[in-house]
Amino acid sequence: MFESSIAITGIGVFCAAGHDVATFTAALRRGESGIGPVELFDVAGFPSHIGAEIRGYDPRHRFDRREAARFSRADQFAVIAAQEALNRSGALAWYDSFDLGVSVGSGAAGMLHGEQWFKGVLEGNRKDPALLAGLLPDRTATVLANRFNLAGYQGSITTACSSSATAIGWGADLVATGRLKAALCGGTDALSLLTYAGFNSLRVVDPNPCAPFSLGRAGISLGEGAAFLVLEREDEARRRGATILGRVRGYAMTGEGYHMTAPEPTGSEAARVMNSALEHAGLSGDSVGWVNAHGTGTPLNDAVETKGMKLVFGRRAPVVPLVSTKGLTGHCLGAAGAIEALATIIALDGGFIPRTLHFRGADPDCDLEYCHGGLRESAAVIALSNSFAFGGNITTLVLGI
Repeated sequence: MFESSIAITGIGVFCAAGHDVATFTAALRRGESGIGPVELFDVAGFPSHIGAEIRGYDPRHRFDRREAARFSRADQFAVIAAQEALNRSGALAWYDSFDLGVSVGSGAAGMLHGEQWFKGVLEGNRKDPALLAGLLPDRTATVLANRFNLAGYQGSITTACSSSATAIGWGADLVATGRLKAALCGGTDALSLLTYAGFNSLRVVDPNPCAPFSLGRAGISLGEGAAFLVLEREDEARRRGATILGRVRGYAMTGEGYHMTAPEPTGSEAARVMNSALEHAGLSGDSVGWVNAHGTGTPLNDAVETKGMKLVFGRRAPVVPLVSTKGLTGHCLGAAGAIEALATIIALDGGFIPRTLHFRGADPDCDLEYCHGGLRESAAVIALSNSFAFGGNITTLVLGI
């Protein structure tokens, strides 16, 4: 259990399903998917031609010329989402810069700009080597620390698709132990040819919008974006009159050590991380209203997460909805955990459980409640948010209002 209650006082998001919290919330309520044709690079040679790309994005509308050239696409997304979270929180105006820190999860980061540089070299064109700066995995944390004068701590976590969920847990630890007064936590990732080609080569990309927990599901839909939360001790947040949007009640991360890409098939490791997170939060499974699934839409992952739910909740499993928001946002890789944590807080605060999109029919291996039929009103105050990554890096956040 955290040494003090960890409040969420700011949230911000920038992704294909919404360019800020208001538009993202509207899409979440209406079930409007951000998945569509990928136009960022040529995908004609791949089995899938779709993804949750932030289409029509022009950095010149949000950054000056120098920043637009210097920041990678992932850095830019992070600055936009972080600015919204910090503005909403008001923490910058209250705390000393040395009491503020940043914990960022990322994946491919500035790979897209690196690809553009390399393409230019192959074509004999001179390209600015500054395009390569974004390839460093700690680049975004440095950009955010410099941009917002966060001098207390600067950390980067890369555990594949659980990166930003783990970054939120780590940020909560830093605040709870008094290392920081407030922490900007989340993640960012941008589509790139490398990740698009890589997942297609693994044959885990669905040519149609991903259909988590449905019959005939064929894999993920890749996405991009960023989301950030501002975390503070609740007593400090209340002392300065901040609005409490939610709480990080606990978390756990484990290493399966089973396989580089496949989850442990019985669901025991998925159950272990969920149970460990609940234990850290000092809560039982009976307190959980619903679970925001990792829910990628791959045949094996969805079936294993379903098995894990049954091990955790037992007889309650059929009445604890397991929903996936990836049909809305795509799988945003390093940013996925943060975007899904933010969606969970929004839904808890709004009194609803989101819909799992793109239902294709019932699968006997996925026999729980996934809210395929539509958004459901809910009085839940606690939910889990799962992030299960390649290499067995799995994280569960316990979130509440």
